Amino acid sequence: MIDYGNTAFVLICSAMVCFMTPGLAFFYCGLVRRKNALTIMMQSFVAMGVVAVVWFVCGFSLAFGKDAGGIIGGLEYAFLNGVGLQASSTYAPSIPFLAFFLFQLMFAVITPALITGAFADRVSFKSYLIFLALWCPLVYAPCAHWIWGGGFLQKLGAVDFAGGIAIHTAAGMAALASILFVGKRTIRPDEDTQPYSVPYIALGTGILWFGWFGFNGGSALAANGTAAVAFINTAIAGATAMVTWMLLAWRKDHHPSIVEAMTGAVAGLATVTPASGYVAPWAAALIGVAAGVVCRLAIQFRKGRAWDDALDVWGVHGVGGMLGSLLVGVFAQKSFGGVDGWIAGNPHQFLIQLLAVGVVAVYSFVVTFALLKVIQCFVPVKVSQAEELAGLDSLFHEVA
Repeated sequence: MIDYGNTAFVLICSAMVCFMTPGLAFFYCGLVRRKNALTIMMQSFVAMGVVAVVWFVCGFSLAFGKDAGGIIGGLEYAFLNGVGLQASSTYAPSIPFLAFFLFQLMFAVITPALITGAFADRVSFKSYLIFLALWCPLVYAPCAHWIWGGGFLQKLGAVDFAGGIAIHTAAGMAALASILFVGKRTIRPDEDTQPYSVPYIALGTGILWFGWFGFNGGSALAANGTAAVAFINTAIAGATAMVTWMLLAWRKDHHPSIVEAMTGAVAGLATVTPASGYVAPWAAALIGVAAGVVCRLAIQFRKGRAWDDALDVWGVHGVGGMLGSLLVGVFAQKSFGGVDGWIAGNPHQFLIQLLAVGVVAVYSFVVTFALLKVIQCFVPVKVSQAEELAGLDSLFHEVA
């Protein structure tokens, strides 16, 4: 039976998640250098077009179609065949199947857009478009199927409330693969590398935080208590991570920084995503603190390895998603989301979460790296040094 209240809730949450991609565009635009600001905004916005087409054609079906050996879905839902006004008995039985498609579309759009922050300033727009069109069906759709579409990880008991494994782990490890493939940015010794616009960073964070309530709360797929818990946990984890990160940065740099505070908030939101519907609010507070500490350490580790992750996608989203997914196995309580973790007497759940994180991390890294090598055979992935120094905005978009 279709529930109109649940349907309205999921549609509103879908719009909120859609708004996150423009929010990401502002967030990334503010962080890069001025000469590449428009390009990275375009990379986020164009994902709303390219990924939507791919999701309509085959992506949704590969993720949520009839399971084939636990690996991938079938093509029965290609071009929205069989996806209509009636509810699906398998997915969200109280809302139209089309509403479920829409909500999952917004997840599919923002996931590859997250990756762009890693290879900012140095990847050609043409190769990026090809990457978008291929990464969605080859990486995101299988990972989503394994976790949510009846795949082998879901059958083993792995849980991921709103995308810590399927979205943040996959995107974060793809980001790591991409920076190792394209190499470092070319920066002149006298070049100003300060963020283009700190107000844009704050604006983008605010939009992302607002949208994240729909991202996590909407994953309940109903206006119920689980959605309420996810909303609360999202707010608490984002807050504790922001404060933790800000204080750690303040101690190190001897002054408060809005950029550090905003980065910490995003790390907390990413980390609580897989746990948001499974844990108590007190656990969400601890998850936020853990995000503030661990994700900062990951960025320091990345710098020590000289990996040029321009906007720290791996450290914030990748490590945050993996951390939160593992902490589900620690803090989950059956009274909230139907599954117990370690502290509730079920250490086996932690091992299942560890397996799921490892499988998706390795798969996303390997396939992303291989995909970039194949694209390189046809289109240069990285721009020339002269083009990079001139700035991608002037090169591709005729903006000085």
